[in-house]
This record gives sequence, C-alpha cells and structure tokens, in this order.
Amino acid sequence: MNRAFSRKKDKTWMHTPEALSKHYIPYNAKFLGSTEVEQPKGTEVVRDAVRKLKFARHIKKSEGQKTPKVELQISIYGVKILDPKTKEVQHNCQLHRISFCADDKTDKRIFTFICKDSESNKHLCYVFDSEKCAEEITLTIGQAFDLAYRKFLESGGKDVETRKQIAGLQKRIQELETENTELKNKVQDLENQLRITQVQASPAGSVTPKSPSTDIFDMVPFSPISPQSSTPTRNGTQPPPVPSRSTEIKRDLFGAEPFDPFSCGAGDFPPDIQSKLDEMQRQRWLVYHILIMEGFKMGLTLEGTVFCLDPLDSRC
Repeated sequence: MNRAFSRKKDKTWMHTPEALSKHYIPYNAKFLGSTEVEQPKGTEVVRDAVRKLKFARHIKKSEGQKTPKVELQISIYGVKILDPKTKEVQHNCQLHRISFCADDKTDKRIFTFICKDSESNKHLCYVFDSEKCAEEITLTIGQAFDLAYRKFLESGGKDVETRKQIAGLQKRIQELETENTELKNKVQDLENQLRITQVQASPAGSVTPKSPSTDIFDMVPFSPISPQSSTPTRNGTQPPPVPSRSTEIKRDLFGAEPFDPFSCGAGDFPPDIQSKLDEMQRQRWLVYHILIMEGFKMGLTLEGTVFCLDPLDSRC
C-alpha cells in the first residue's frame, strides 16, 4: 500500500481543473465501511484498518449480507458518499479534513482515505472496493487536493474559511431537512390516529340531533304538541307553570256546559246539519249571556259572595 499523493508542479492530472472546481467527478464503488484509527496518516495505519474491515465484511458476507454500493462525488470541496439510487448523502468528508489517501498495490481493487470527523474529532479510515478504478479514484482525490491548495495560495487563506462556513451551513440545512421530514411523519401519524378515534367514537347509523328550525324572526314556531321548555327567563327565574287543563267537564251555575274554544271543533256532519248546529250554538250563547247579566242585576249570590250592579237597590 502506497501513494500518499504529492503535489508536483509538472504533474499531469486526469481531469480538467474546471471539472473539479465547478462540478464533481462521480465514481461507483463498494463501501466496506469506516473504522477509527489512532493516527491521521501512515501506510501501516491504513493497512491495519483495511484488514479489520475486510474481516468484518467477510463475516457479514457469510451471513448473507451484501457489500453496499455507493457513489463517490469528488471535488475541491471534498468527497461525498451517496446512495446510488436515492442520492441521499451518507457521509460528507470535507477536503480540508482528509489527511491521507492511498490505494493498495497488493490488492488493486482497494483504496482508502483518512478523514477527521467534524463532530467527534476522531480520525476515521474509509475503505472502498473498486474493481477497475481504485488507482484512478486515488489520483482524482490527489488532483482535488492540488487544485484546492493552489486556490488557497491565491486567495490568501480566505477561501478555506469560506468553504468551512458553506460546509457548516450545508450540514445544518441537511439536519433541518431531516427534522422537517420527521415532524411531517409525526403530524401524519397524529392525524391518522385522530381519524381512527373519531370513527370508533361515532356509532354506525347514529343521527346527530338537529336544532329546531326558526321563522323569519329567528323564533321557534309554536307547536301544541311540543312540551313546555324549562328555559329560565332573562332575570334567571323560572316562568310560572302553565295550569294543566282538567279532563273533567265543568258546568256553570245553570247546569250548562261552558263554551271551550280549545275543545270545540267542527264535527263530521253534513254542511246543512252543521249550519243548524252553529245557529243553535249562537242562540244558546245569547241566552246564556242574557241570563248572566240579569242574574248580576238582581244580586246573584255565588259561594257566599253577593254581586250587585246597583248598590242602592234594597235587594242587594
């Protein structure tokens, strides 16, 4: 294992500077994984990391697990490790944090680099398996380093700080997008639970009681069969109860049944008979009225009380 790439002014690189400066170079490889190392560089350091990850991958392969495929995007800003199908960024190794890169001469499919983790500040060794491009990927990372170093010299170090700030902002944006997705999923779960609870709470076929219809004056129309409501008046007191109508027929002092407009109604009689009955009823009321008035004039006594229209009459 060798090639900790060196910067040479006369070195011929594989890609144009614009391809790495304005865009990125993509590669496909298998990702064996990453492991912590004690030193930021060194051939023996990466050799031990490769042996460790190869052994772990051999065990997983015996258990039926395949080595995951990834896409590498190399530019002067770093090396991104993405899912080749969803394009989701799994690792974003910024270039100024990569301290060592090498390919294995004994196994030309293996290449690796060491990067310092931004959160834990630990040095991690990333190991990849590429059948045909291991050496080319290593040289492309070296070319990205050379271009970044030249840009650093031209800008007097300001560009590096700008890239750090941009990288930090990109990481924060990615974290916020992840939090936003999780919150959307939680809201959707809560809406589904609320919908299920409402369906379970309302029995099938139940009818929601409707409020009584009102007239044009926003008042509930009177219905003779509707029960009296017990709504209190505005001052908070209950209205006096309506006296119930007795079913017993009361008679007046002459033994006649008094006229009751609530119980009197037209019978099922022919029109000629009904007209005669109405005429008899009017005559009866006339006689009834005359007798009552004559009784008061003569000093009619009812239940011990004397009613007299003429107080000077000696008969009163």
